Amino acid sequence: MKTVLMVAEKPSLAQSIAKILSRGNMSSHKGLNGACSVHKYTGTFAGQPVHFKMTSVCGHVMTLDFLGKYNKWDKVDPAELFSQAPTEKKEANPKLNMVKFLQVEGRGCDYIVLWLDCDKEGENICFEVLDAVLPVMNNAHSGEKTVFRARFSSITDTDICSAMTRLSEPDRNEALSVDARQELDLRIGCAFTRFQTKYFQGKYGDLDSSLISFGPCQTPTLGFCVERHDKIQSFKPETYWVLQAKVHTNKEESLLLDWDRVRVFDREIAQMFLNMTKSEKEAQVEATSRKEKAKQRPLALNTVEMLRVASSALGMGPQHAMQIAERLYTQGYISYPRTETTHYPENFDLKGSLRQQANHPYWADLVKQLLAEGINRPRKGHDAGDHPPITPMKSATEAELGGDAWRLYEYITRHFIATVSHDCKYLQSTISFRIGPEKFTCSGKTVISPGFTEIMPWQSVPLEESLPTCQKGDTFTVGEVKMLEKQTNPPDYLTEAELITLMEKHGIGTDASIPVHINNICQRNYVTVESGRRLKPTNLGIVLVHGYYKIDAELVLPTIRSAVEKQLNLIAQGKADYHQVLGHTLDIFKRKFHYFVDSIAGMDELMEVSFSPLAATGKPLSRCGKCHRFMKYIQAKPSRLHCSHCDETYTLPQNGTIKLYKELRCPLDDFELVLWSSGSRGKSYPLCPYCYNHPPFRDMKKGMGCNECTHPTCQHSLSMLGIGQCVECENGVLVLDPTSGPKWKVACNTCNVVAHCFENAHRVRVSADTCNTCEAALLDVDFNKVKSPLPGNETQHTGCIFCDPVFQELVELKHAASCHPMHRGGPGRRQGRGRARGRRPPGKPNPRRPKDKMSALAAYFV
Repeated sequence: MKTVLMVAEKPSLAQSIAKILSRGNMSSHKGLNGACSVHKYTGTFAGQPVHFKMTSVCGHVMTLDFLGKYNKWDKVDPAELFSQAPTEKKEANPKLNMVKFLQVEGRGCDYIVLWLDCDKEGENICFEVLDAVLPVMNNAHSGEKTVFRARFSSITDTDICSAMTRLSEPDRNEALSVDARQELDLRIGCAFTRFQTKYFQGKYGDLDSSLISFGPCQTPTLGFCVERHDKIQSFKPETYWVLQAKVHTNKEESLLLDWDRVRVFDREIAQMFLNMTKSEKEAQVEATSRKEKAKQRPLALNTVEMLRVASSALGMGPQHAMQIAERLYTQGYISYPRTETTHYPENFDLKGSLRQQANHPYWADLVKQLLAEGINRPRKGHDAGDHPPITPMKSATEAELGGDAWRLYEYITRHFIATVSHDCKYLQSTISFRIGPEKFTCSGKTVISPGFTEIMPWQSVPLEESLPTCQKGDTFTVGEVKMLEKQTNPPDYLTEAELITLMEKHGIGTDASIPVHINNICQRNYVTVESGRRLKPTNLGIVLVHGYYKIDAELVLPTIRSAVEKQLNLIAQGKADYHQVLGHTLDIFKRKFHYFVDSIAGMDELMEVSFSPLAATGKPLSRCGKCHRFMKYIQAKPSRLHCSHCDETYTLPQNGTIKLYKELRCPLDDFELVLWSSGSRGKSYPLCPYCYNHPPFRDMKKGMGCNECTHPTCQHSLSMLGIGQCVECENGVLVLDPTSGPKWKVACNTCNVVAHCFENAHRVRVSADTCNTCEAALLDVDFNKVKSPLPGNETQHTGCIFCDPVFQELVELKHAASCHPMHRGGPGRRQGRGRARGRRPPGKPNPRRPKDKMSALAAYFV
């Protein structure tokens, strides 16, 4: 029998689809990468019996990146990134070995069915999967179709089975539009980001941002926030005056009347109107009206509206809300959450979706009433031609989902029920009065039929006092007429919901990327999220935007990115050439970049006002090895040391604390050592600021501390403190932390493995001798007589932490609670050096333990 490979976008999605198509009659096993499962079953395809294999990827298989030296900030001019720098597709997550995994599962298959998400990104992933799988599949017979695309909007039996019967082909044009966006964002973003980061971090010490990034969508998003901030700062309140009248309807009740002129900005004029009316005793009814009005039910729900409500009403950030929506979708609770459409197609089974909610404890009665009376056809919205609006696909309870997932699901469901409900109808009554020469009005609303507001009570018409029955010519006693002094108020900072609206209006980002851009400006310290999820720009965000306006306003205005998005959509529709759009856009931004570089002094003038120079920032910490003066430690991100006398800056490890290390000096350059620590439960190591930035040996790379230094005799180096190969990663070496006593630690210099050992030991030293079994360095341990855990109350013992049975009881494996990513293991890291070279006799090979020995040794740490 032939074999059909089916690939979904996420493991949970693959399992759900396979369960539906196989009707639960399938077998499953983990794939070679450990992240994706493979589900197998038999069935029919193209009228013949076949074996089905259903698996998945984990989002994008590949990512776009620069080649070789162009990935190194110090090696190339950022201007070269626009055209000269070659790019390549690399695996998005090398640890997953996704390409190899797909090739193993695709080898020998005859057909492939792609169940990727049905949007442009999903279409792009389709071709990433095909690039990996097609070369290893069986050759097709002449003219036979082997590649199929499933299109679906929800994980329901009906939708999945229907998609399987109407398979189509992946859309190359949509995939190309994503390729174009990726390349534009990479080249433009990296060029501007590298230039302005290096320029400003080399001059100012309190920027408090490790990356001063630029993004073609991110920067206009920040621009909206700063524009509102500028309006607030430049706002000048104006005083105005209002007349307010009160009339008595009977002895106990009264009405407050609104002035038809609303307000005046001249006090003398307001006083004149007050003098003309306050002496009047009666208010005469000039006109009455009673009109029946309707408050329309909402349009069907799309992504942007869902994100707006999640932020404004549910207090969820857009990215968090999107992550929850995607999880609800993969679990089959809602339809696909990325859609621009607010119009249900004619053949959409609205009644079927509504029946799913007929027994829900919160809204069963309303749903049953709608089904009995007949649902109201939803309003006609916008049909973007992508996916149906976001719809609940099965019933769920708060106990089942819990927390934010339930709150979002509840809103989506209530919104859907509201779209098929009736409009809210109410009666609006208005009475117009005349007091002297001035006219006043009061109005009231009475609900006739609540309609959709029963399921969305927060949308209900507010209750107002009922108005008295009267007619033209009736008079009421005037209680008082007074003049109120008020002031105009400035606008408030933009809420996330308002920002989403602006981004949608100006075409900045897509329904999928809008949350990412908002999250970026928050993470980069350009805005802070205040109460009510309002976005307040920081000094850095404000200066950046003002600087862009000063040099080239188009870098921050939404117009140019909106035009690019339109061109990308034309590529997706097959109406524009990929290469022409890419070349033309890059040429525009290349010219803008050169002008930006030439004009950077304009932004620098603004920076000088808001930030302090490096020389005036930070506190003295350690001595420079060149001038022997104290260098200043700058804690603001990125943390670094700066010598104002030599005008040199030295980067440091991030995400930890830095302090002076016993005033000890590096034997190579005379710089005082500093100690980096990620906390009491983490790891720490000393480093030389100069060696950390300028590796002294050929086998060292920038960013290595003393625990990776191969100096043969330095007492702080790997040569003197290294013990043996890490028990978890292939490239790391376990190194004694000499500062950790009395709670001693041995930590891997590559991954986050930490072994706690010999608690309360008086002294721990790495011996010059090695273990006969595994060739790891032995440890000399001295204990206090009172607290010695050694047998026979011994106080001294020398042994191997891997092999010595006495030490095995005194060692406990942990993982560092906090660790910078550069200290984590993974493919592509430098090769492990095993035990330090300086101690090994010349010519003795680096010991490499066999796999079974590694497993045995690792067991000692459990």
